[in-house]
Amino acid sequence: MAIRVTQNMLNNNMLRNLNNSMGNMDKLQEMLSSGKKVSKPSDDPVVVVRGMFYRSSLMENEQFTKNTSEALSWLDTTDQALDEVGNVLKRVQELLVQSGNGSMSKDDLKMMAMEIKEIKNHVGHISNQTVNGRHIFAGSDTQNPPYDVATGKFTNTNSTPVRLEVSEGTFVPININAQNVFNNPATNNVFDLLDKVIVELQNGKSAAVYSNDVSQQMDNVLTERSTLGARVNRLELVEDRLSKSEVSITGLMTKNEDADAAEVMTDLKAQENVHRAALSSGARIIQPTLIDFLR
Repeated sequence: MAIRVTQNMLNNNMLRNLNNSMGNMDKLQEMLSSGKKVSKPSDDPVVVVRGMFYRSSLMENEQFTKNTSEALSWLDTTDQALDEVGNVLKRVQELLVQSGNGSMSKDDLKMMAMEIKEIKNHVGHISNQTVNGRHIFAGSDTQNPPYDVATGKFTNTNSTPVRLEVSEGTFVPININAQNVFNNPATNNVFDLLDKVIVELQNGKSAAVYSNDVSQQMDNVLTERSTLGARVNRLELVEDRLSKSEVSITGLMTKNEDADAAEVMTDLKAQENVHRAALSSGARIIQPTLIDFLR
């Protein structure tokens, strides 16, 4: 059965097609001005969901990068502090060897005692080293200084590691066990050892007998520094991987969301031609009226 096509039907179809054409042009212009494929979730839910995933991954990667940088800062500061401790203990070792020289007078030995006393205070200052207000040699008790300046004692006994998550499910300790350096159970407390040396020298006696003990303390420092170096190497590898991951995720997010400007401009130009053709054909659809014949 044939359907009667009226003028109103032609007009309505023309207007609907023109509106669709203008809608397509508006969408392309929005893409060109914003540089994005979608402006709202309904445009393409798949693109939006993927974009949310990429953004979430990028935020996680950024936080892991911050954690890694903080961990490296802790470890670098720790390594510098241990290097300084090793240097001053080396100086103590030199003084102990000199004290065994029979030509040293009691006054000379007392001057050595004064120098070692200053060295002890310096080592105490190093053991109270902080990063961002947190003590790096105090285990997990980072708010309290491990070395008591008033008594000259290393009072901290906390050996709990401080861990940071540097990748999903991977936690790395960012501090060392300071007990192995300043309060080693095998070689005793380094500050107590220096006190013994000071007492001997102040009494005008040689303290060379403690030379081996100081050497053991230096070995403790070297052992912790070697462990520290291995951890730094690992974190540097993690940092490099996170940097590459950031570039990769950013590239995927850009490919997923960003519009191809050249392609959009080509599509927009084509859509403009389509719209002009629709306007031209629409003008022919409108029936002439009596006024057109009276001209």
